[in-house]
Amino acid sequence: MFFFIVSLIGYLFGCCHGSQIIGKCKRINIKNEGVKNSGASNTTIILGWKFGILVALIDIFKATLAILLVLYILNGQGIEGERQTLLVYITALFIILGHNYPVTMKFSGGKGTASLVGVLLAIDWKIALIGIGILLLFTLSTDYLVIGVLFMYISFLVTTYIFFGIEPAMVVVLLSVLSIMKHMENFKRIRMRTETKLSTMFRKK
Repeated sequence: MFFFIVSLIGYLFGCCHGSQIIGKCKRINIKNEGVKNSGASNTTIILGWKFGILVALIDIFKATLAILLVLYILNGQGIEGERQTLLVYITALFIILGHNYPVTMKFSGGKGTASLVGVLLAIDWKIALIGIGILLLFTLSTDYLVIGVLFMYISFLVTTYIFFGIEPAMVVVLLSVLSIMKHMENFKRIRMRTETKLSTMFRKK
C-alpha cells in the first residue's frame, strides 16, 4: 500500500513542470523550441538565464517537497529505518519518472536534472553536498552540463551505497539508466561539437 502511495505522490509532483508553468506565462511552448526539451537548460537557451533559474528552482523544490511529504506520512505511520529509506528512494524514482514522462505533457517531459538536485537535498545533506559539488566541478571544468550530470549520478550511486546499502543503490541504478537514455542526444551533439556550452547559455540575458 505504501509503495503505491509514495509512487503516486512522487509521480504527481514530478508532473508539475517549471517550464510548462513559465511557458504558459510567456505564451510559448518551450518543448517545441531550442533543443526540444522542457527543462531548465532549454529554457535558458530560449528565454535567458533568469527564466532558466526560475524553472530550475521550481523543479528542484517540487522534488524536495514531495519527499518531505512522504517522510511526514511515513513518520506518522511509524515507518522508519531501512523500509523508510527504500520508500523515499522509490518516491525519488517516480518524481523523475513524472518529470520525464508527465501525463500533463503527453508523457514527453524533461530530463530530471533539477529534480534530482531536489531529491538529493531532501534525502541527506552530505549526499547533496557531494553530488552538487561534483555537478558544478565537472560542468564548469568541461563547459558541458551533461558531463556534470553524468558524474553527479555516479556520485549519487556511490554515496547511496555507502550510506544506505544495496537496495536504495539499485534504485539509483535505474535513475542513472533513465538519465543516460534521456541524454543520449546530448552526448551525440558533444561528439559532433554542436552541443550548447554552459558559457554560451549564460550569455543570453
